[in-house]
Amino acid sequence: MNQVTVPEGIERLATIAVHGALTVHRTLGPGLLESAYHECLAIELAHAGLKVEREKVLPLTYRGTVINHAYRLDLILNDQLLIELKTVEAIQPIHRVQVTTYLKLLKLPLGLLINFNVPLIKDGINRILNLDFQTQP
Repeated sequence: MNQVTVPEGIERLATIAVHGALTVHRTLGPGLLESAYHECLAIELAHAGLKVEREKVLPLTYRGTVINHAYRLDLILNDQLLIELKTVEAIQPIHRVQVTTYLKLLKLPLGLLINFNVPLIKDGINRILNLDFQTQP
């Protein structure tokens, strides 16, 4: 199995993102729509001084035709960390595959898959590694 080394700066971003998610969940609790958590987490992370890109659109080329809005990513922090948000009963394998696909398309080593629909947010935070990521020399 491939070993992925996540650069220290990205690990710091992940730590800030987790603290932001904890703050939002502590304030709002579970049970809201994903869009509410999305907006509140973006605000929290911007207040932490991070560049937050919301709903980044990635294209897909199919049979020579570019589909401009094929993928919509929830949050990208400082162009280095993907955050995908859910409010589901339980994270399913397809959610992990979704994040892995995004990481490969973006060529990023790490993404956070966060499910806010849990009593304890620590149980809803999932680190997803891009096993194809290569650290640049």
